[in-house]
Amino acid sequence: MIPWVLLDTAPIPGGEGALRLMRRGAEFSIMLGNNELMNSRLSGSEQALATLTHERLGCRPEPRILIGGLGMGFTLRAMLAVLDAEARVVVAELVPAVVAWARGPMVDLHGASLTDPRVTIHETDVARLIHAARASYDAILLDVDNGPEGLSREANDGLYQMAGLAAARVALRPGGVLAVWSSGPDRSFTQRLHRAGFGVEEIKVRANAKRGGARHVVWVATRTDRKRPQG
Repeated sequence: MIPWVLLDTAPIPGGEGALRLMRRGAEFSIMLGNNELMNSRLSGSEQALATLTHERLGCRPEPRILIGGLGMGFTLRAMLAVLDAEARVVVAELVPAVVAWARGPMVDLHGASLTDPRVTIHETDVARLIHAARASYDAILLDVDNGPEGLSREANDGLYQMAGLAAARVALRPGGVLAVWSSGPDRSFTQRLHRAGFGVEEIKVRANAKRGGARHVVWVATRTDRKRPQG
């Protein structure tokens, strides 16, 4: 069997530990400690994050999309494949090395997505872009950390608590979609989405699409006109 080779490491801003980029032949893996965060052979659920969002959005003119987390670019490429030429996609990636890996060792995997004229890359925390926005986006897609139960950085938890969800709702246009990827279910997160003023679908998807793999979860939450009362 071809052995894994360590290509690079990168510290997580504000987090503990470091990401490791591994390669085995044509296969890539990004690791945090003993946990594999992503693998180039398993893209089904990340692609579903994009396609499920696009299905809910419908044919909006000149849609503006924010993606939190570049990773291996599966969500970005799936979204570009279904958007028209007038769309604009903003990608926020916290770890600069992840962008460098996309333009370096994994350039063939990412293809032309990073140079697509519809795409703008920001090396920053997606929370900053969300909090700065007011009815700016038709959809916000979050593939940050491991979902609501994060692994790499405590500050990521703020995206999934009530204050973060309220900020996302403000950043979305009427009827906009907040889509969230997770490695597993989280009942309390579903309840928070409802309280924050979203209509919620919790959809189970396979890591390797129809071919199987681990069961992941995508929440597709549509901004409603009114927030639910607290209590």
